[in-house]
Amino acid sequence: NLLQADACFQPALVKIPPGEQINLVCALPLYHIFAFTVSMMLSIRLGGKLILIPNPRDFPATLAELSRHKIHVFPAVNTLFNALANHPDFGKVNWKHLVVCAGGGTAVQSAVAKLWFEKTGCPICEGYGLSETSPIVTCNPVTVTEYSGSIGTPVPSTWLKLLDDQGQEVTEFGRAGEIAIKGPQVMLGYWQRPDETEKAMTADGYFRSGDIGVMDEAGYFRIVDRKKDMILVSGFNVFPNELEELLTQMPEILECACIGIPDEHTGEAVKLVVVKKDPTLDEARVRAFCKKNLTGYKQPKVIEFRDELPKTPVGKILRRELRPTGGPKAP
Repeated sequence: NLLQADACFQPALVKIPPGEQINLVCALPLYHIFAFTVSMMLSIRLGGKLILIPNPRDFPATLAELSRHKIHVFPAVNTLFNALANHPDFGKVNWKHLVVCAGGGTAVQSAVAKLWFEKTGCPICEGYGLSETSPIVTCNPVTVTEYSGSIGTPVPSTWLKLLDDQGQEVTEFGRAGEIAIKGPQVMLGYWQRPDETEKAMTADGYFRSGDIGVMDEAGYFRIVDRKKDMILVSGFNVFPNELEELLTQMPEILECACIGIPDEHTGEAVKLVVVKKDPTLDEARVRAFCKKNLTGYKQPKVIEFRDELPKTPVGKILRRELRPTGGPKAP
């Protein structure tokens, strides 16, 4: 997978002057596969300098450290790109040497990608992967200049297909299915868990990711959402990623998360949890925005404001912590 990452990044890395050491940022826990491969192992392979950020949630300290270095490669998750770009100290860092900003771990949102590009001149190149795939499965061309919402095309030696609920391959462009992956970076199985391995692997050796995606006619994939996070409202599928992507386009919202909550009439209903960028934002304005941009069954039944959202150490929003039980959704 390291060789696959290197191959994907090379078209951008050639922009660095010959003989100049490549500087990479690691603002992710080293035990996480994203940091392990794309920051640590890649920096070793390239003979680069790795700038370690021990606590990326300390935004002033993070930006102060970054201001001391010439930065070429910056892998991060959406929430970190968003928080840094909105911080008043962001302009103290010289971003003009950036050639690759790799977005992964969770979906990159268009509002964040747009702001980051406006402030740095380097687009966020979104990819996709999982721990079980070492992690990189797909990547957009590192030469892109516009956010597309796509996770790109498969990296070298990697095959993807979409499966329906019966395990049959989806062949129509634009039709959703579970992403299944085959390649040299895919795990052999879960350690001492043959039962879980059997559930995760198809008979022809593809790993079932649990992510719902679509493919367009050019072969680019797009994530719809995690299969387990889908909300079922009166028999209609509601994907939290779609709602979160839309709501973060409100200038008054810093970040948000959508979850399903039990509802006696519709089975489940949408709950929206919001972190304000504008302290004057109220529920009425959010509902007006939703009413204008969302069909009826996607409208949030409950809107809650919080000072922050629960996140993993990597920075991925923990939707399960927002659910009523703090655990998995009830069947």
